[in-house]
Amino acid sequence: MADETGGAGSGAEGHTDQVADDADDAEDTVEATGAPGETGGTDSTGGDGGGADGCTGDGKAGTGGDGGGTTSGKAGTDGDGGGTDGGTSGTDGGTSGTTGGTGGTDGDGKQAARARRIAAWHGSERTLAHGPAEGRIADRLAALALTADDPSYGGDGWVDVYGDGVVEELERRVATLLGMEAAAFFPTGTMAQQIALRCWAGRTGVPVVAVHPLAHLEVHERDAYLTVSGLRAVRPTSEPRPPTAEEVRDLDEPFGTLALELPLRDAGFVLPSWEELVAVVEAARERDAVVHFDGARLWECTAHFGRELPEIAALADSVYVSFYKSLDGISGAALAGPESLVAEARAWRHRYGGQLFQQWPAALAALAGLDRELPRLPSYVAHARVVAEALRKAFTAAGAGWSRVHPEVPHTHQFQVWLPYPAAVLDEAGVRLAEETRTTLFRRWQEPGPPGLAMTEVTVASPALEWTAEDVTAAVDAFLARVRELMRRDG
Repeated sequence: MADETGGAGSGAEGHTDQVADDADDAEDTVEATGAPGETGGTDSTGGDGGGADGCTGDGKAGTGGDGGGTTSGKAGTDGDGGGTDGGTSGTDGGTSGTTGGTGGTDGDGKQAARARRIAAWHGSERTLAHGPAEGRIADRLAALALTADDPSYGGDGWVDVYGDGVVEELERRVATLLGMEAAAFFPTGTMAQQIALRCWAGRTGVPVVAVHPLAHLEVHERDAYLTVSGLRAVRPTSEPRPPTAEEVRDLDEPFGTLALELPLRDAGFVLPSWEELVAVVEAARERDAVVHFDGARLWECTAHFGRELPEIAALADSVYVSFYKSLDGISGAALAGPESLVAEARAWRHRYGGQLFQQWPAALAALAGLDRELPRLPSYVAHARVVAEALRKAFTAAGAGWSRVHPEVPHTHQFQVWLPYPAAVLDEAGVRLAEETRTTLFRRWQEPGPPGLAMTEVTVASPALEWTAEDVTAAVDAFLARVRELMRRDG
Protein backbone atom coordinates (compact mmCIF):
# COMPACT_ATOMS: atom_id res chain seq x y z
CA MET A 1 0.00 0.00 0.00
CA ALA A 2 1.31 3.16 -0.89
CA ASP A 3 0.55 6.08 2.14
CA GLU A 4 0.80 8.24 4.40
CA THR A 5 5.55 9.79 2.30
CA GLY A 6 7.96 9.75 -0.45
CA GLY A 7 11.11 8.35 0.80
CA ALA A 8 9.41 8.04 4.11
CA GLY A 9 6.80 6.45 6.20
CA SER A 10 4.36 8.08 8.48
CA GLY A 11 4.52 9.26 11.95
CA ALA A 12 2.61 7.92 14.87
CA GLU A 13 1.05 11.22 15.63
CA GLY A 14 -2.53 11.90 14.97
CA HIS A 15 -4.14 8.61 14.26
CA THR A 16 -1.76 5.79 14.68
CA ASP A 17 -0.42 4.81 8.70
CA GLN A 18 0.24 3.35 8.11
CA VAL A 19 1.84 7.87 6.01
CA ALA A 20 -0.33 10.03 5.30
CA ASP A 21 0.74 9.83 4.89
CA ASP A 22 1.14 12.88 8.90
CA ALA A 23 1.99 10.21 6.09
CA ASP A 24 1.20 8.37 5.39
CA ASP A 25 0.22 9.82 5.56
CA ALA A 26 1.48 10.44 7.01
CA GLU A 27 -1.29 7.76 5.24
CA ASP A 28 -1.30 10.74 5.80
CA THR A 29 -0.69 9.73 6.97
CA VAL A 30 1.65 9.32 7.52
CA GLU A 31 3.30 5.79 9.18
CA ALA A 32 6.96 4.69 13.81
CA THR A 33 6.17 3.50 17.10
CA GLY A 34 5.08 6.15 19.49
CA ALA A 35 6.86 7.23 22.54
CA PRO A 36 5.57 7.04 26.05
CA GLY A 37 2.16 8.48 25.85
CA GLU A 38 2.02 8.35 22.07
CA THR A 39 -0.27 6.13 20.14
CA GLY A 40 2.27 4.15 18.15
CA GLY A 41 2.11 0.59 17.05
CA THR A 42 4.86 -1.34 15.51
CA ASP A 43 4.32 -0.02 12.05
CA SER A 44 3.04 3.34 11.51
CA THR A 45 -0.11 4.03 13.22
CA GLY A 46 -2.07 6.80 11.93
CA GLY A 47 -4.18 8.02 9.21
CA ASP A 48 -3.39 11.02 7.25
CA GLY A 49 -1.05 12.21 9.59
CA GLY A 50 0.06 9.17 11.04
CA GLY A 51 0.61 6.71 8.50
CA ALA A 52 -1.22 3.81 7.43
CA ASP A 53 -4.71 2.72 7.01
CA GLY A 54 -5.90 2.88 10.44
CA CYS A 55 -3.21 1.00 12.17
CA THR A 56 -0.68 -0.44 9.95
CA GLY A 57 1.40 1.27 7.71
CA ASP A 58 2.73 4.19 5.96
CA GLY A 59 5.59 4.23 8.16
CA LYS A 60 8.32 1.78 8.45
CA ALA A 61 8.10 0.49 11.94
CA GLY A 62 10.32 2.98 13.60
CA THR A 63 11.16 3.57 17.16
CA GLY A 64 10.43 7.15 17.39
CA GLY A 65 7.14 8.77 16.41
CA ASP A 66 6.92 12.16 17.85
CA GLY A 67 8.04 11.15 21.18
CA GLY A 68 9.41 7.84 20.28
CA GLY A 69 12.96 6.77 20.79
CA THR A 70 15.98 8.68 19.71
CA THR A 71 15.46 8.36 16.02
CA SER A 72 12.53 7.67 13.84
CA GLY A 73 11.95 4.64 11.73
CA LYS A 74 11.60 5.44 8.11
CA ALA A 75 9.22 8.24 8.69
CA GLY A 76 7.03 10.33 6.56
CA THR A 77 7.10 14.02 6.45
CA ASP A 78 3.95 15.26 7.95
CA GLY A 79 3.90 13.61 11.35
CA ASP A 80 1.28 14.77 13.73
CA GLY A 81 -1.29 14.02 11.17
CA GLY A 82 -0.28 16.81 8.90
CA GLY A 83 -0.88 16.41 5.24
CA THR A 84 -3.23 13.87 3.86
CA ASP A 85 -1.14 10.80 4.21
CA GLY A 86 1.27 9.48 6.50
CA GLY A 87 3.43 11.86 8.29
CA THR A 88 6.72 11.69 9.80
CA SER A 89 7.82 10.70 13.11
CA GLY A 90 10.58 13.08 12.44
CA THR A 91 14.29 12.52 12.59
CA ASP A 92 14.41 12.93 16.27
CA GLY A 93 10.96 12.04 17.42
CA GLY A 94 10.34 15.74 17.51
CA THR A 95 12.46 18.85 17.67
CA SER A 96 14.91 18.55 20.48
CA GLY A 97 16.19 20.96 23.05
CA THR A 98 19.08 21.82 20.77
CA THR A 99 16.81 23.43 18.24
CA GLY A 100 15.22 26.00 20.43
CA GLY A 101 13.99 24.13 23.42
CA THR A 102 11.01 22.43 21.94
CA GLY A 103 11.29 19.44 24.13
CA GLY A 104 13.69 17.35 26.12
CA THR A 105 14.53 13.75 25.65
CA ASP A 106 12.01 12.30 28.06
CA GLY A 107 8.45 11.34 27.25
CA ASP A 108 6.98 14.44 28.86
CA GLY A 109 9.25 16.69 26.81
CA LYS A 110 8.31 14.93 23.60
CA GLN A 111 4.63 15.20 24.42
CA ALA A 112 5.06 18.91 25.12
CA ALA A 113 6.84 19.37 21.80
CA ARG A 114 4.05 17.55 19.99
CA ALA A 115 1.39 19.60 21.75
CA ARG A 116 3.24 22.78 20.78
CA ARG A 117 3.39 21.78 17.13
CA ILE A 118 -0.26 20.84 16.92
CA ALA A 119 -1.29 24.04 18.70
CA ALA A 120 0.77 26.11 16.26
CA TRP A 121 -0.68 24.35 13.23
CA HIS A 122 -4.22 24.45 14.56
CA GLY A 123 -3.89 28.15 15.30
CA SER A 124 -2.69 29.02 11.81
CA GLU A 125 -4.96 31.14 9.66
CA ARG A 126 -3.24 29.94 6.49
CA THR A 127 -1.95 26.46 5.78
CA LEU A 128 -1.23 24.40 2.70
CA ALA A 129 -3.06 21.42 4.15
CA HIS A 130 -4.80 20.54 7.39
CA GLY A 131 -3.93 17.31 9.12
CA PRO A 132 -6.17 15.05 11.22
CA ALA A 133 -4.05 15.52 14.33
CA GLU A 134 -5.12 19.14 14.38
CA GLY A 135 -8.77 18.21 14.66
CA ARG A 136 -10.41 17.72 18.00
CA ILE A 137 -12.48 14.63 18.67
CA ALA A 138 -15.59 16.70 19.30
CA ASP A 139 -15.18 18.53 15.99
CA ARG A 140 -14.74 15.30 14.05
CA LEU A 141 -17.79 13.78 15.71
CA ALA A 142 -19.83 16.87 14.91
CA ALA A 143 -18.82 16.68 11.26
CA LEU A 144 -19.71 13.00 11.16
CA ALA A 145 -23.10 13.75 12.70
CA LEU A 146 -23.79 16.33 10.00
CA THR A 147 -22.98 13.73 7.37
CA ALA A 148 -25.31 11.24 9.02
CA ASP A 149 -28.12 13.83 8.96
CA ASP A 150 -27.92 13.91 5.17
CA PRO A 151 -30.59 11.46 3.95
CA SER A 152 -28.40 10.36 1.06
CA TYR A 153 -26.07 8.63 3.53
CA GLY A 154 -28.78 6.63 5.23
CA GLY A 155 -28.20 8.14 8.65
CA ASP A 156 -31.69 7.11 9.69
CA GLY A 157 -30.85 3.47 9.02
CA TRP A 158 -29.47 0.96 11.47
CA VAL A 159 -25.79 0.69 12.30
CA ASP A 160 -23.93 -2.08 10.51
CA VAL A 161 -23.28 -5.45 12.09
CA TYR A 162 -20.33 -7.40 10.70
CA GLY A 163 -20.27 -5.48 7.45
CA ASP A 164 -23.86 -5.07 6.34
CA GLY A 165 -25.81 -1.83 5.84
CA VAL A 166 -23.67 1.24 5.28
CA VAL A 167 -20.55 -0.89 4.78
CA GLU A 168 -22.23 -2.82 1.98
CA GLU A 169 -23.31 0.46 0.41
CA LEU A 170 -19.71 1.67 0.46
CA GLU A 171 -18.54 -1.56 -1.15
CA ARG A 172 -21.10 -1.19 -3.94
CA ARG A 173 -20.05 2.42 -4.54
CA VAL A 174 -16.38 1.53 -4.80
CA ALA A 175 -16.98 -1.39 -7.17
CA THR A 176 -19.02 0.90 -9.42
CA LEU A 177 -16.48 3.73 -9.31
CA LEU A 178 -13.68 1.37 -10.30
CA GLY A 179 -15.71 -0.61 -12.80
CA MET A 180 -15.02 -3.85 -10.93
CA GLU A 181 -17.40 -6.73 -10.23
CA ALA A 182 -17.15 -6.46 -6.45
CA ALA A 183 -15.31 -4.81 -3.58
CA ALA A 184 -14.75 -5.64 0.09
CA PHE A 185 -14.14 -3.18 2.92
CA PHE A 186 -11.04 -3.73 5.07
CA PRO A 187 -9.99 -2.00 8.29
CA THR A 188 -6.48 -1.44 6.89
CA GLY A 189 -4.87 -1.33 3.50
CA THR A 190 -2.04 -3.57 4.63
CA MET A 191 -4.54 -6.33 5.37
CA ALA A 192 -6.27 -5.81 2.02
CA GLN A 193 -3.00 -6.05 0.13
CA GLN A 194 -1.65 -9.03 1.98
CA ILE A 195 -4.86 -10.97 1.41
CA ALA A 196 -4.93 -10.05 -2.28
CA LEU A 197 -1.38 -11.34 -2.78
CA ARG A 198 -2.14 -14.48 -0.83
CA CYS A 199 -5.23 -15.20 -2.92
CA TRP A 200 -3.41 -14.63 -6.20
CA ALA A 201 -0.51 -16.85 -5.14
CA GLY A 202 -2.97 -19.66 -4.46
CA ARG A 203 -4.69 -19.17 -7.80
CA THR A 204 -1.55 -18.88 -9.93
CA GLY A 205 0.39 -21.50 -8.00
CA VAL A 206 3.42 -19.18 -7.95
CA PRO A 207 4.32 -17.65 -4.52
CA VAL A 208 6.52 -14.96 -6.09
CA VAL A 209 5.60 -11.27 -6.34
CA ALA A 210 7.36 -8.83 -8.66
CA VAL A 211 7.49 -5.59 -6.68
CA HIS A 212 9.57 -2.42 -6.49
CA PRO A 213 11.91 -2.22 -3.46
CA LEU A 214 10.47 1.22 -2.61
CA ALA A 215 6.88 0.01 -2.72
CA HIS A 216 4.67 0.15 0.35
CA LEU A 217 4.67 -3.65 0.42
CA GLU A 218 8.42 -3.58 0.97
CA VAL A 219 8.98 -0.47 3.05
CA HIS A 220 5.92 -0.12 5.25
CA GLU A 221 4.38 -3.52 5.90
CA ARG A 222 7.09 -5.27 7.96
CA ASP A 223 7.66 -8.05 5.44
CA ALA A 224 4.11 -9.31 5.94
CA TYR A 225 3.92 -11.01 2.54
CA LEU A 226 6.98 -13.04 3.56
CA THR A 227 6.36 -13.71 7.24
CA VAL A 228 2.58 -14.13 7.16
CA SER A 229 1.94 -15.68 3.76
CA GLY A 230 5.26 -17.28 2.89
CA LEU A 231 5.63 -15.37 -0.36
CA ARG A 232 8.84 -13.87 -1.72
CA ALA A 233 9.73 -11.00 -4.01
CA VAL A 234 11.69 -10.35 -7.17
CA ARG A 235 12.73 -6.85 -8.19
CA PRO A 236 12.10 -5.55 -11.70
CA THR A 237 14.28 -2.52 -10.91
CA SER A 238 15.94 -0.66 -8.06
CA GLU A 239 15.74 2.72 -9.77
CA PRO A 240 13.57 5.32 -7.95
CA ARG A 241 10.82 5.14 -10.56
CA PRO A 242 8.17 2.66 -11.68
CA PRO A 243 9.48 -0.40 -13.55
CA THR A 244 9.51 -0.47 -17.33
CA ALA A 245 7.99 -3.13 -19.59
CA GLU A 246 11.46 -4.29 -20.58
CA GLU A 247 12.46 -4.77 -16.95
CA VAL A 248 9.33 -6.80 -16.24
CA ARG A 249 9.81 -8.85 -19.38
CA ASP A 250 13.49 -9.51 -18.58
CA LEU A 251 13.03 -10.84 -15.04
CA ASP A 252 15.04 -14.05 -14.91
CA GLU A 253 12.56 -16.15 -12.90
CA PRO A 254 8.81 -16.74 -12.91
CA PHE A 255 6.48 -14.61 -10.82
CA GLY A 256 2.77 -15.01 -10.25
CA THR A 257 1.79 -11.41 -9.50
CA LEU A 258 3.10 -8.02 -10.56
CA ALA A 259 2.30 -5.48 -7.82
CA LEU A 260 2.42 -1.86 -8.95
CA GLU A 261 2.08 1.06 -6.53
CA LEU A 262 0.33 4.00 -8.21
CA PRO A 263 1.78 6.49 -7.47
CA LEU A 264 5.08 5.20 -6.09
CA ARG A 265 5.13 7.24 -2.93
CA ASP A 266 8.63 6.75 -1.59
CA ALA A 267 10.12 7.72 -4.95
CA GLY A 268 8.24 11.03 -4.84
CA PHE A 269 4.63 10.12 -5.69
CA VAL A 270 5.73 9.34 -9.23
CA LEU A 271 3.70 7.70 -11.98
CA PRO A 272 4.51 6.22 -15.38
CA SER A 273 2.88 7.66 -18.47
CA TRP A 274 -0.33 5.97 -19.59
CA GLU A 275 1.49 4.29 -22.46
CA GLU A 276 4.21 3.04 -20.12
CA LEU A 277 1.63 1.64 -17.71
CA VAL A 278 -0.20 -0.21 -20.46
CA ALA A 279 3.10 -1.65 -21.71
CA VAL A 280 4.12 -2.82 -18.22
CA VAL A 281 0.78 -4.59 -17.74
CA GLU A 282 1.10 -6.25 -21.15
CA ALA A 283 4.60 -7.42 -20.24
CA ALA A 284 3.26 -9.05 -17.07
CA ARG A 285 0.55 -10.80 -19.08
CA GLU A 286 3.21 -12.14 -21.41
CA ARG A 287 4.80 -13.69 -18.34
CA ASP A 288 1.46 -15.33 -17.38
CA ALA A 289 1.22 -13.14 -14.29
CA VAL A 290 -1.73 -11.31 -12.79
CA VAL A 291 -1.52 -7.60 -11.98
CA HIS A 292 -2.40 -6.01 -8.65
CA PHE A 293 -2.52 -2.22 -8.20
CA ASP A 294 -1.56 -0.81 -4.84
CA GLY A 295 -3.85 2.13 -5.51
CA ALA A 296 -4.02 3.68 -2.06
CA ARG A 297 -3.81 7.00 -3.88
CA LEU A 298 -5.27 5.86 -7.19
CA TRP A 299 -8.04 8.43 -6.73
CA GLU A 300 -5.65 11.26 -7.58
CA CYS A 301 -4.05 9.65 -10.66
CA THR A 302 -6.72 10.47 -13.23
CA ALA A 303 -5.33 13.89 -14.12
CA HIS A 304 -1.85 12.53 -14.89
CA PHE A 305 -3.11 9.60 -16.95
CA GLY A 306 -5.88 11.54 -18.66
CA ARG A 307 -8.18 8.58 -18.00
CA GLU A 308 -11.11 7.93 -15.68
CA LEU A 309 -10.93 5.46 -12.81
CA PRO A 310 -12.67 2.51 -14.54
CA GLU A 311 -10.25 2.62 -17.47
CA ILE A 312 -7.25 2.74 -15.15
CA ALA A 313 -8.54 -0.04 -12.89
CA ALA A 314 -9.43 -2.21 -15.88
CA LEU A 315 -5.72 -2.77 -16.53
CA ALA A 316 -5.42 -4.70 -13.25
CA ASP A 317 -6.87 -7.94 -11.93
CA SER A 318 -7.31 -6.40 -8.48
CA VAL A 319 -7.04 -2.93 -6.99
CA TYR A 320 -6.69 -1.69 -3.43
CA VAL A 321 -7.80 1.85 -2.57
CA SER A 322 -7.61 3.83 0.67
CA PHE A 323 -10.31 6.01 2.20
CA TYR A 324 -8.24 8.30 4.41
CA LYS A 325 -5.52 9.05 1.90
CA SER A 326 -6.80 11.73 -0.45
CA LEU A 327 -10.43 11.37 0.69
CA ASP A 328 -10.19 12.67 4.28
CA GLY A 329 -11.77 9.55 5.72
CA ILE A 330 -11.20 8.18 9.19
CA SER A 331 -9.65 4.87 8.23
CA GLY A 332 -10.23 1.84 6.06
CA ALA A 333 -9.64 0.52 2.58
CA ALA A 334 -11.26 -1.59 -0.10
CA LEU A 335 -10.09 -4.42 -2.30
CA ALA A 336 -11.85 -4.59 -5.66
CA GLY A 337 -11.75 -7.23 -8.36
CA PRO A 338 -13.61 -10.26 -9.70
CA GLU A 339 -16.51 -11.51 -7.58
CA SER A 340 -14.80 -14.84 -6.92
CA LEU A 341 -11.59 -13.18 -5.71
CA VAL A 342 -13.47 -10.76 -3.44
CA ALA A 343 -15.47 -13.65 -1.95
CA GLU A 344 -12.25 -15.48 -1.15
CA ALA A 345 -10.76 -12.27 0.26
CA ARG A 346 -13.72 -11.91 2.60
CA ALA A 347 -13.02 -15.36 4.00
CA TRP A 348 -9.38 -14.47 4.61
CA ARG A 349 -10.42 -11.11 6.08
CA HIS A 350 -12.31 -13.01 8.77
CA ARG A 351 -9.30 -15.24 9.44
CA TYR A 352 -7.00 -12.23 9.70
CA GLY A 353 -9.27 -10.61 12.30
CA GLY A 354 -10.67 -7.98 9.97
CA GLN A 355 -14.35 -8.89 10.37
CA LEU A 356 -15.11 -6.04 12.76
CA PHE A 357 -18.39 -5.89 14.63
CA GLN A 358 -19.23 -2.32 13.57
CA GLN A 359 -17.47 0.05 11.16
CA TRP A 360 -20.15 2.61 10.41
CA PRO A 361 -18.07 5.71 11.37
CA ALA A 362 -15.29 4.79 8.94
CA ALA A 363 -17.76 3.77 6.23
CA LEU A 364 -19.80 6.95 6.63
CA ALA A 365 -16.70 9.15 6.46
CA ALA A 366 -15.53 7.24 3.37
CA LEU A 367 -18.84 7.78 1.59
CA ALA A 368 -18.64 11.48 2.36
CA GLY A 369 -15.08 11.57 1.01
CA LEU A 370 -16.17 9.95 -2.24
CA ASP A 371 -18.82 12.63 -2.69
CA ARG A 372 -16.92 15.68 -1.45
CA GLU A 373 -13.21 15.15 -1.96
CA LEU A 374 -12.99 12.85 -4.96
CA PRO A 375 -14.47 15.43 -7.40
CA ARG A 376 -12.00 18.06 -6.11
CA LEU A 377 -8.82 16.04 -6.54
CA PRO A 378 -8.13 17.22 -10.12
CA SER A 379 -8.16 20.83 -8.89
CA TYR A 380 -5.69 19.88 -6.15
CA VAL A 381 -3.38 18.28 -8.69
CA ALA A 382 -3.52 21.34 -10.93
CA HIS A 383 -2.76 23.69 -8.05
CA ALA A 384 0.05 21.46 -6.79
CA ARG A 385 1.89 22.34 -9.98
CA VAL A 386 1.50 26.04 -9.22
CA VAL A 387 2.73 25.58 -5.66
CA ALA A 388 5.66 23.38 -6.70
CA GLU A 389 6.89 25.87 -9.28
CA ALA A 390 6.57 28.74 -6.80
CA LEU A 391 8.54 26.82 -4.18
CA ARG A 392 11.30 25.97 -6.62
CA LYS A 393 11.67 29.56 -7.78
CA ALA A 394 11.49 30.93 -4.23
CA PHE A 395 14.28 28.65 -2.98
CA THR A 396 16.48 29.65 -5.89
CA ALA A 397 15.82 33.36 -5.44
CA ALA A 398 16.47 33.13 -1.71
CA GLY A 399 19.81 31.41 -2.25
CA ALA A 400 18.83 28.31 -0.32
CA GLY A 401 21.73 26.40 -1.80
CA TRP A 402 21.03 22.86 -2.94
CA SER A 403 17.29 22.47 -2.98
CA ARG A 404 14.89 20.36 -4.95
CA VAL A 405 11.20 19.99 -5.62
CA HIS A 406 10.58 16.44 -6.81
CA PRO A 407 9.05 15.88 -9.27
CA GLU A 408 9.47 19.41 -10.63
CA VAL A 409 6.01 19.03 -12.14
CA PRO A 410 4.05 16.92 -9.62
CA HIS A 411 2.25 13.87 -10.97
CA THR A 412 -0.38 14.05 -8.22
CA HIS A 413 -1.26 16.62 -5.55
CA GLN A 414 1.70 15.44 -3.45
CA PHE A 415 5.42 15.88 -3.94
CA GLN A 416 8.73 16.07 -2.09
CA VAL A 417 10.77 19.10 -1.06
CA TRP A 418 14.47 18.75 -0.20
CA LEU A 419 16.56 21.39 1.60
CA PRO A 420 20.22 21.44 2.79
CA TYR A 421 19.53 21.87 6.50
CA PRO A 422 19.07 19.50 9.46
CA ALA A 423 15.53 18.23 9.86
CA ALA A 424 15.34 19.39 13.49
CA VAL A 425 16.16 22.96 12.45
CA LEU A 426 13.52 22.92 9.71
CA ASP A 427 10.94 21.50 12.12
CA GLU A 428 11.61 24.26 14.62
CA ALA A 429 11.57 26.97 11.95
CA GLY A 430 8.20 25.72 10.75
CA VAL A 431 6.71 25.81 14.25
CA ARG A 432 8.05 29.31 14.86
CA LEU A 433 6.63 30.50 11.55
CA ALA A 434 3.22 29.16 12.54
CA GLU A 435 3.39 30.64 16.02
CA GLU A 436 4.63 34.06 14.91
CA THR A 437 2.77 34.57 11.63
CA ARG A 438 -0.10 32.07 11.91
CA THR A 439 1.03 30.52 8.63
CA THR A 440 1.87 26.84 8.23
CA LEU A 441 3.99 26.13 5.17
CA PHE A 442 5.69 22.82 5.96
CA ARG A 443 5.19 20.28 8.70
CA ARG A 444 7.62 17.52 9.64
CA TRP A 445 11.00 16.91 8.05
CA GLN A 446 13.28 13.89 8.00
CA GLU A 447 16.76 12.98 6.82
CA PRO A 448 16.41 9.81 4.72
CA GLY A 449 19.80 10.39 3.10
CA PRO A 450 22.99 12.15 4.15
CA PRO A 451 22.86 14.06 7.47
CA GLY A 452 21.98 17.69 7.02
CA LEU A 453 19.91 17.08 3.89
CA ALA A 454 16.24 16.94 4.81
CA MET A 455 13.04 16.06 3.00
CA THR A 456 9.38 16.80 3.59
CA GLU A 457 6.26 15.90 1.67
CA VAL A 458 3.85 18.58 0.56
CA THR A 459 0.17 17.80 0.10
CA VAL A 460 -1.89 20.38 -1.75
CA ALA A 461 -5.54 20.16 -0.74
CA SER A 462 -8.47 22.54 -0.35
CA PRO A 463 -6.75 25.01 2.04
CA ALA A 464 -3.97 25.51 -0.52
CA LEU A 465 -6.31 26.63 -3.29
CA GLU A 466 -6.29 30.12 -1.76
CA TRP A 467 -2.50 30.38 -2.04
CA THR A 468 -1.07 32.29 -4.99
CA ALA A 469 2.50 31.93 -6.20
CA GLU A 470 3.24 35.24 -4.45
CA ASP A 471 1.86 33.87 -1.19
CA VAL A 472 4.14 30.85 -1.47
CA THR A 473 7.17 33.06 -2.12
CA ALA A 474 6.46 35.25 0.90
CA ALA A 475 6.00 32.23 3.16
CA VAL A 476 9.25 30.65 1.91
CA ASP A 477 11.16 33.86 2.62
CA ALA A 478 9.76 34.03 6.15
CA PHE A 479 10.49 30.36 6.73
CA LEU A 480 14.09 30.55 5.50
CA ALA A 481 14.73 33.65 7.62
CA ARG A 482 13.93 31.58 10.70
CA VAL A 483 16.02 28.67 9.43
CA ARG A 484 19.05 30.93 9.06
CA GLU A 485 18.51 32.48 12.45
CA LEU A 486 18.52 29.03 14.04
CA MET A 487 21.60 27.96 12.07
CA ARG A 488 23.50 31.08 13.19
CA ARG A 489 22.52 30.51 16.80
CA ASP A 490 23.49 26.86 16.76
CA GLY A 491 26.72 27.76 15.19
